[in-house]
Amino acid sequence: MTQVSVRRGVLYVSVAAAAWGTGGAAGSLLFQSTGLGPVGVSLWRYLLGALFLITIIRRRPATHRRMLLVGAGMALYQTAYFGAIAASGVAIATVVTMGATPLFTAVGGRIFLGERLDRVGTACVGAALLGLILLTAGSSGAGPEATATLAGVGLALLSAAGYAAVTLHSRRHHDDPYGTAVGGFAVGALCLAPFAMTDGFLPEVTLPTVALLIYLGAVPTALAYGLYFRSLSALRATTVSVISLGEAVGAAALGVLLFGERLTALTMAGCLVLLGAVVVLTVHERE
Repeated sequence: MTQVSVRRGVLYVSVAAAAWGTGGAAGSLLFQSTGLGPVGVSLWRYLLGALFLITIIRRRPATHRRMLLVGAGMALYQTAYFGAIAASGVAIATVVTMGATPLFTAVGGRIFLGERLDRVGTACVGAALLGLILLTAGSSGAGPEATATLAGVGLALLSAAGYAAVTLHSRRHHDDPYGTAVGGFAVGALCLAPFAMTDGFLPEVTLPTVALLIYLGAVPTALAYGLYFRSLSALRATTVSVISLGEAVGAAALGVLLFGERLTALTMAGCLVLLGAVVVLTVHERE
C-alpha cells in the first residue's frame, strides 16, 4: 500500500469527521421512522459498512488478533456511549466521551508510541476541549437529560478509553487500514448482536428506511472509518483524535438545517473555538 503524505492524511481525517457529523442525523431519522433502537442501528451500520468495504477492496481481510482487538474496542465504545446516554443524557455523554478521547489518546500516544505534543499541539487540544464544552453547553437546556450520574460519567469515560485504544492500536499497526476496518466492523457486529436482539434489529422495510441504512453504512461508516484508519499511517494519534472533533460542528450544523434546532451564542462560540483549534493544528501538522 502506498505511503500517505501528511497533507493527504489531514484531508482523509477531515473528510471522515465531516462524514461522521452526518451519522447522528441519519441515526435520529432512523429512530423516528423505524422500530430500530440505538444498538440495532449500530448493528446494521457495522454490517453494511463491512459489506461496502469488502466490495471496494475486493478481498476478504485475513482474520488475526489485531482485527479482533479493533472490533472489540469498537463494540465497547459504541455500547458504553449508548449506556452513558441512557444514564446521563446526550449532552453529558457527548462532552465527556469526545472530550476525554483526545486526552486519553495524548497520554497513550506518549506512553505507548513515544509521540510528543509541542506547545502548539497542547494548546490546540485544550482549545478543542473548551470549544466542545461550550458547544455542548449551548446545545443543552436544563432538565433531567442534563443531569450527570456516576454511572453515566463512568460509561462515557469507558467509551472514550475504548475509542482511544482503537486509535492507538491502529496507529501502531497501520499496514492494512481497510482490512482492519472490515474486521473491526465484523467483530463489532458480533459483539452487538446479543444486545440488538433485545433492543430490536429488524427495521420496517420502506424506501426511506433502506435509503437511510445504505447511506449510514456507506458514508459515515465505510467511507469515514476507511479514511480514518488510513490517515493514521501519516498523522499522530492525538492529531487525528483532535481533528475528528470537527464531527461535533458538522452535527450541530445539520441539527439546524434538518431538525430546526437553534444555535445559541454559546453553541456558536464553541463551534468557532473548536474549528479554530482544528484548523491551527491541521496547519501546524502539515508544516
